[in-house]
Amino acid sequence: MQLQDILYSQGFGTRRVCAGLIQQGFVQVYEPNNPLAPVKCAQAATEFDAVGLRFQVQGVDWPYAERAYLMLHKPAGTECSQKPSTYPSIYTLLPAPLRQRPQKGAVQGVQAIGRLDQDTTGLLLLTDDGKFIHRMSSPRHHVPKVYEVTVKHPLTPAQVSQLLAGVVLDDDPKPVRAAACEAVSDHHLRLTLTEGKYHQVKRMLAAVSNRVEGLHRSQIGGLVLTEDLKPGQWRWLTAEDLALIQA
Repeated sequence: MQLQDILYSQGFGTRRVCAGLIQQGFVQVYEPNNPLAPVKCAQAATEFDAVGLRFQVQGVDWPYAERAYLMLHKPAGTECSQKPSTYPSIYTLLPAPLRQRPQKGAVQGVQAIGRLDQDTTGLLLLTDDGKFIHRMSSPRHHVPKVYEVTVKHPLTPAQVSQLLAGVVLDDDPKPVRAAACEAVSDHHLRLTLTEGKYHQVKRMLAAVSNRVEGLHRSQIGGLVLTEDLKPGQWRWLTAEDLALIQA
């Protein structure tokens, strides 16, 4: 695969722009026999095996990824929208190549899988793999999501039992149940859901006469948001991470 095509596929601009980056000496490639010192490549048409390739563009390291899979620690005061109405978009937290990866559809770059409200923090997955988005978003997939909920009023055993048994929301007569529910402290509830209705956590707590004061998603499937990934930071998902999500 030509180097200019590799850069294009990773979101570094049109093929002409990518060729220009290479010709101006802004691109270095890590060779398999020397993985510590990248070598400058000034020929846009130079062929490389893309799989496993690592390279630098303007001093920043990048791995080749046929499809991008990311996790982001969403901070408060951000919207999961390409066209936010009030708060900054989560997409501004990502480098330009991830937002520009070419797609067949009208929307380019990685997309969030599901949404978190502007005041909700925590684990958010993003990808440019449409099939993966569909599979993860499908109600039939039932990927458990764990939320750390700060509530206004002290929790009672009856409220926890009610959430596990099921509560009725105003738009659906069918009860909605928590897959797991634990009162960590008087005002801290750990809630696990396998479906994603609009404002579901807030509405479920309202149904048991309590109120959400803070909401943080700590886990999706077996993938836990660790403390080393600070609010606003992102990282690539590994094969092991993906296996944890889909297990």
